[in-house]
Amino acid sequence: MPDAGLDGTPPQDRRYGQRDVLKVYADLEAYARAADRLGFDSMWLAEHHFQHEGYEVVPNAILMAAFLAERTRRLKFGAMFNVLPQWHPLRFAEDFALADVMTGGRMLCGIGRGTVPREAEPLGTRVGWNNDPDDTYNREVFEEQVEIIKRAWHDETFSFQGKHYQLPPQKIDDRGRGVQTLTLIPKPFNTPVEIWQPVTSPPTADYVARERHKAVFWYQNRAMLKRNWRRYAELVEQYHGIKLRLGEDRQAVLNIVLADTHERALELARPGHDEFWRFLGPYGWSKAYADEGGKSWVYGRIPSMDESIAQGAWLIGTADEVGEDIVGLQRDLGLEYLSIFPHFPGMVREQAIEQMERFMRDVMPRLVTPAEPVAVRA
Repeated sequence: MPDAGLDGTPPQDRRYGQRDVLKVYADLEAYARAADRLGFDSMWLAEHHFQHEGYEVVPNAILMAAFLAERTRRLKFGAMFNVLPQWHPLRFAEDFALADVMTGGRMLCGIGRGTVPREAEPLGTRVGWNNDPDDTYNREVFEEQVEIIKRAWHDETFSFQGKHYQLPPQKIDDRGRGVQTLTLIPKPFNTPVEIWQPVTSPPTADYVARERHKAVFWYQNRAMLKRNWRRYAELVEQYHGIKLRLGEDRQAVLNIVLADTHERALELARPGHDEFWRFLGPYGWSKAYADEGGKSWVYGRIPSMDESIAQGAWLIGTADEVGEDIVGLQRDLGLEYLSIFPHFPGMVREQAIEQMERFMRDVMPRLVTPAEPVAVRA
């Protein structure tokens, strides 16, 4: 994307074809090999559909993860996120379990509800906002799906009767016998399966804590991050009587760009930052930023790069600058799991791998607990 940035082609007018997409898949293999070589713990993909703009072009993160696992030695693979309402829950449960078995337990489970109408509606679901009817419907379907998936993975036999799903359906005849329960084959390699879910609103925070899922906090205003980070632990204690360590069962995702000088890092980051926000801003992602009073930004506002840096959501600079910021964040949050987003629109393969190399060589040794997991998000 050589014209990435504010003056480039408008996002919805971009068109990338088969050759371009195949190049991205080759890049992903290169990133996975580099992450494996450099000592990253995991690599997180994303599920998206119908994106001719070329930003996010992996429609099946489970299938891609299984492919990449075959080409690496020990790297684990997850998705930020598998969009459950766009799946049948039993097909997701089966596919994830099979991939986990065939990779020897190297699959990580990340699930979400989705945000993109263009993807959701052709695949039979809806997305909404702020408890409108579509949002309520989506949440109901998602929560039933999660319960079904857990029963399928963890119970020898299972059934489910809900508002949106009845499994097995009534009156199935199987060789003269009625079918009352189902059995999922195979089970995942590792059970119980740990589930990671993004925490993006108070109702979701409540649900994630209640279900004892692990929480993912995407880039956001620093004060907001600290508040939401601690609120998750409070909710876990409220529901389960468990007092978590400061950073336990949570991960932060940070957008990072490194260079030898601060000025070069800004120059390298600006096109990708601005393109990133031109693409995602209209979906309401600016709610993760806050004003001086702690109030979320208005829907659809597009930040400048200076504003993203001031929010603490983008770490751009030298290894000293970025390392100092992450060490402070580790001290404040007790970080045990950090995912970095090291490549953006406009970057080529060599630049993305260089970012991964710089992080592991120049930033990782500064962290208090260098043995803790660090992931790369692709």
